[in-house]
Amino acid sequence: MSKSIEINGKVYPSTISLAMDLVGGKWKAVILYHLKDGEKRYTELKNEMSFITDMSLSLYLKQLRDDNLISRKSYGRKPPLKVIYSLTDLGKTLIPVLEAVDHWGSFILEQQNENSR
Repeated sequence: MSKSIEINGKVYPSTISLAMDLVGGKWKAVILYHLKDGEKRYTELKNEMSFITDMSLSLYLKQLRDDNLISRKSYGRKPPLKVIYSLTDLGKTLIPVLEAVDHWGSFILEQQNENSR
């Protein structure tokens, strides 16, 4: 029987469930993937992910920041502020995983296209 894991007051049945809590959901991994090549402003992220709502993007950015996967830097004191998002050192450790998932998604798409011919 496996032993549960407790981190930051949350209990997980496995390290897989811990990892999926951090990057799971519809948009978290997509946001992280868009930040893998460097920092971006909010509007750049929004433009690259046109299907995400402002509310969802803001919520997921906050969650990713709270989980120390991304950082948020503000420049200026009065609106409009310049806000930049980037991967933290912990977030950068996900780059090979994100690229592998992207590769696997492309493989699935190729298989689907071959099967529909």
